Amino acid sequence: MKELTIEATPENIDTVIAFVDEQLEEYGCGMREQMAIDVAVDELFANIAQYAYSPDTGYATVRVDVLNDPLSVEVTFIDNGKQYDPLAKEDPDTTLSVEDRPIGGMGILIVKRSMDTVNYEYKDGKNILTIKKNLQSEE
Repeated sequence: MKELTIEATPENIDTVIAFVDEQLEEYGCGMREQMAIDVAVDELFANIAQYAYSPDTGYATVRVDVLNDPLSVEVTFIDNGKQYDPLAKEDPDTTLSVEDRPIGGMGILIVKRSMDTVNYEYKDGKNILTIKKNLQSEE
């Protein structure tokens, strides 16, 4: 498991994605899975940066763990910001037109649909969100 603790600001999104990609490349992660994970990491870290400590800033820890059986990667986001479970909110109705749909919720919906599992817990004053993506071996 590798871990990065960094100030939760929008300017650090690229650094977080590079950190995650470095771990994925060590395990020969396929481009399709890497792109899906990158989109999820971008969305989730951006949400922490924008909302967790607003109007102040704080820190977030990003952990990357590669698991076997099946080969998969877990990325965990931990922050001490405001308690918020993004999975508790009802998914937006994608059958509505963009004009009729309330703002928000599409990013977490994309994360939920592109990852194999997404879990949230609030423990010891920390938001802990974990995404898991099974990896396909490239031939």
